[in-house]
Order: sequence, then structure tokens, then C-alpha cells
Amino acid sequence: MGTEALRASFRTADVDEARQVIGDTFYSNFMDVLDGGSRDFRAEFDIGQLGALTVGELSCGADVRMRVGELGAYHVNIPLSGHMRFRQGGGASTVATAERAGVFQPVGDTVVERWTGDCRVLAVKMDREALEQRLERLLGRPVRVPLTLAPELDTSRGPGRSWARLVTAVVDDLREGHDALLGQTSLYTSPLLSAPLQEALLNGLLLAVEHPYRAELTAPAQQLRPAPVKRAMDAVKQRPEYPFTPAGLAAEARVGVRWLQEAFRRYVGMSPMAYVRDVRLVRVRDELRAAGPGEVSVSEVAHRWGFGHLGRFAEQYHARFGELPSQTLRS
Repeated sequence: MGTEALRASFRTADVDEARQVIGDTFYSNFMDVLDGGSRDFRAEFDIGQLGALTVGELSCGADVRMRVGELGAYHVNIPLSGHMRFRQGGGASTVATAERAGVFQPVGDTVVERWTGDCRVLAVKMDREALEQRLERLLGRPVRVPLTLAPELDTSRGPGRSWARLVTAVVDDLREGHDALLGQTSLYTSPLLSAPLQEALLNGLLLAVEHPYRAELTAPAQQLRPAPVKRAMDAVKQRPEYPFTPAGLAAEARVGVRWLQEAFRRYVGMSPMAYVRDVRLVRVRDELRAAGPGEVSVSEVAHRWGFGHLGRFAEQYHARFGELPSQTLRS
């Protein structure tokens, strides 16, 4: 994915204008200035796009409250000063500070109860599918349980601090590159850097924040994927439409069938043939999503990727992605 130039460098004392900019670049919202503050409202937003990520530095100048609803994306707010108190769903309030970033889930009504006037925040919005697919690629297997991130990230030390510094560098470079007076273009707009940088931000968050798969990600590589398992997985990825059998995959891996079955359950979380089916389902979904109106049919794509029984295929597809293949094609 490429990187666009900075899409919003915005200054206003009008609350409705500020709300509209946040709605256009991040999320639809209701924003209210809280009474009793000593500061005047003065929004300053610098926002850019990095593929599936939206990044920016934002401040409002006065204490505000925001109601956002469900975000539909993963999101991290890193205060550079001041603090931000928020809650999602029925959970307790969480306070984000300069030492502790706030981490938001895609689901659950979101309320920023107080965003203080002295709080300048680095905001990172991540497409839900992009982060979850990155996790699956890092693990080398599908993730069937929704990814739940901890609501806080320590940015004062360790991986959290490193990740926050990377976000800071990206925002600073995009802001400077947007300054027409400097006549500059951000280095991050180069296709040679934009895609690896997007992956670095997604990988970094998955390694820094607590979630159920973090220990597995930080385990030694040889524990994650023994060589025979990797050989079998690579064979499936290269030829997912091939009529693999347990014995055939064991031959690819150069081990016995029973060893491969046990190793897949331990390191991949499913049997070898279930992995074959999952890779095929993902390929079908990718092709259906990329197809234009009338270009392909569900049955045609399913047969191409090795699914012979369309009824059973539709059930498996729905169980994996939460929608029917015909719905994916229409969307």
C-alpha cells in the first residue's frame, strides 16, 4: 500500500469544524467543550495516511468530551502532554498519559470522557483487517478468536517506548513534508518505504501491547515453526489448489504422518488438512473481494481453489469469515 501526502493540516476555533475534520479522517463523533476550563478552544490537527493506517498529532486547546460509538478499527492514542480519560463498552475508565498510551478496540461504544486542553496526542488508527492479517502472518496460522488488545501500553520503556518513537518519527516527517514553504516531500511517500513502514508499525504494536498471542510472537522462531511444519505450510501456500492428502503433506515435510499431525496441532493449532482448507478459504475470499461485477461466480472460484461440495464450502466459509461467499462477492 502506498502513502499519501498529509491530508489535513488544520487550525480552527470552531468546534463544529474540528468535529467534521475528525469525522472525515478518523471517526464520526459528537464533541462538547467542557465547562469550567481556563483555556479557549483552538484545535490543531496534522493528519496523514499510511496505507491502512491513519496517523496524526491532535490537540483541542480546551477540555473536551467526545462520543464516538464503535470505531470499527484498532486505535492507539499516545499523549505527548496532559491526559485523556476514556472508556469502551461497559468497561471501566482508563487514563492515557505521556507514560501510558490508550489502546482502543474496534467494538464497543467509545467515549472520551475528558481530553484535557493541554493534551497533545499522537493518534494511530489501524484498519482492523490489516492488523489481524498481520498477526496471522506473524504466527503462520489463522486466528479464530477475535484479537483483544490491552487498554494500556507503557510508552516509558521497552517495546512500547520504541513503538511510540517510531510513530513520532512518522508524524514529524509527514508534517514537515507537507510544508509547502520548505518545498519538501516526505521520504515516507516513497513506495520503497511506505509498505515496510506500515508493516513495522503493525508488527511493533503486536509485539509491544499485551494480547493473548504476544507470548507466542516473542517465542524463539524454532519453537513457533519447526522445519518440517514450515515445509508443509510452504507447500500448501505455493499450491493450495493441489489435492493434498495427510500422507502427501507428510512426504513434503519429510516426516511421518503422525508426527506431522501432532506438530501441526501444537504449533499451528489445527490439523494439516484443516490448514489446507483454511488457506484455500482465504484465497477464495481474496479473489471474490478483488472481482468486478459479473467477472466471476462463487462456484467458479470455489472449484478453482479445490472445493468440490458447494454447500459444505459455503458453511465453512461462513464459519471462517462471518458472511456467505455471495455476500463477499457483492461487496
